[in-house]
Amino acid sequence: MADGARRNPLFRNLTAKLAAVPMVLTALVVFAGGTVWTVVYSFTSSKLLPKLKWVGLDQYERLWGASRWLVAIENLLIYGVLSLVLTISIGFMLAVLLDQKIRFEDTFRTIMLYPFALSFIVTGLVWQWLLNPEFGVPSVIKAMGWESFELDLLHDPKIVLYGLLVAGLWQGTGFVMCIMLAGLRGIDEDIWKACRVDGIPRWKTYLFVIVPMMRPVFITTLVIVASGIVKLYDLVVAQTSGGPGNASQVPAMYVYDYMFQAQNLGQGFAASSMMLVSVLIVLIPWAYLEFGGRKRG
Repeated sequence: MADGARRNPLFRNLTAKLAAVPMVLTALVVFAGGTVWTVVYSFTSSKLLPKLKWVGLDQYERLWGASRWLVAIENLLIYGVLSLVLTISIGFMLAVLLDQKIRFEDTFRTIMLYPFALSFIVTGLVWQWLLNPEFGVPSVIKAMGWESFELDLLHDPKIVLYGLLVAGLWQGTGFVMCIMLAGLRGIDEDIWKACRVDGIPRWKTYLFVIVPMMRPVFITTLVIVASGIVKLYDLVVAQTSGGPGNASQVPAMYVYDYMFQAQNLGQGFAASSMMLVSVLIVLIPWAYLEFGGRKRG
């Protein structure tokens, strides 16, 4: 009986599985339960307090008819696409640089990863000061002799998103670099030797051999970065507060304002549910590629 239990995969690492039960139950109750509760109440007319007075899709119709929400979605799409492409591209190039076994690699890696240890609030405030035209980088450039230089990334509605993008790249690129470097260090050395014997240039080895082999690393990085983009909030609040006007509004700010300032829980829940949908759009393809492909293999 005992031997049969040991052979049964269900009883393997039983102690660890029992220790994980509280965490699993907490996740189910808090996260799954809270998610279902939010979606259900998004179909109600809840104001200051939640109440089960059904209004169907009225909250969603109002949501997609609000110009502020549409601006927030547009901003998130622009910021998200640029952030995804640039963060992963720059992070990979930095990882390739470190993979050359350069001197002071540990120091360089620490410097690049340090911004990730800061909160987005701190990052937003730091870059708010750095980009200030009166005493930041633009004023330094003027003091160096370029009197006609004008750049106000945080107060020009047309380019304010790029000011946010600079701060986001500064904080997130080092983290992506470390993930990519771990993937590169996991490549078998025999592959590099075979490519050198065949006379394949190093850049072609990276582009046509290494990058396809690192597909799981790229997919995981894509999911991590995209999830962070969807919930973008504190960086915007610290750097621009959504301004000038609504030029840097993002969906998370819309949710917060309607739930805690406008006291319209139903509208906030509807916006939260749409953010959940955007997260699922990212997670479902990742889960299919990771687990579905593995199952077929």
